[in-house]
Amino acid sequence: MRILTDPVHQRIAQGILPTKADLAELTRPWKLISFAVGMCWLLVGALNYHVADWDVGVSPLMGGLTYLCAPWSVGMIFAAVQEREPGWLLRVLAALVMAWFVVDGSYVLYHTLIGNRTFRLENFYASSTLYFLAGVIWVYRGTLRALLDDVRRAIRNTVQP
Repeated sequence: MRILTDPVHQRIAQGILPTKADLAELTRPWKLISFAVGMCWLLVGALNYHVADWDVGVSPLMGGLTYLCAPWSVGMIFAAVQEREPGWLLRVLAALVMAWFVVDGSYVLYHTLIGNRTFRLENFYASSTLYFLAGVIWVYRGTLRALLDDVRRAIRNTVQP
């Protein structure tokens, strides 16, 4: 399954910051559509579930940051752990700090500024799960057709003895 088009060691050599290729991946239509569907779900939830810390402001903030950062975090963790080049733990730490900022830091900052009640632990459980799930889906480099083909191939290889 293609997660990165470049060999992993080349990605690690590029450093910690996202590259232009990382950002260009975010313009794939299937990723934009899945982001839009997710954002609609967040906004519908914010308007209908009446949870004190889930509102129309925090939804695009955390959803947008997740779209921008989760694929990079997951890709960085995957590449660092796979290659274990010097400094790999620093790369994992950088990815986890980014994840923490999106999942908890932006949440606390937003709600502190707005004055809303927070449920940090509950938010952390839900948002971190969604963050890494989205990252695993969006880290894939390729078209939707290629993704589905790779998933089918992986399932066939797993099912057959």
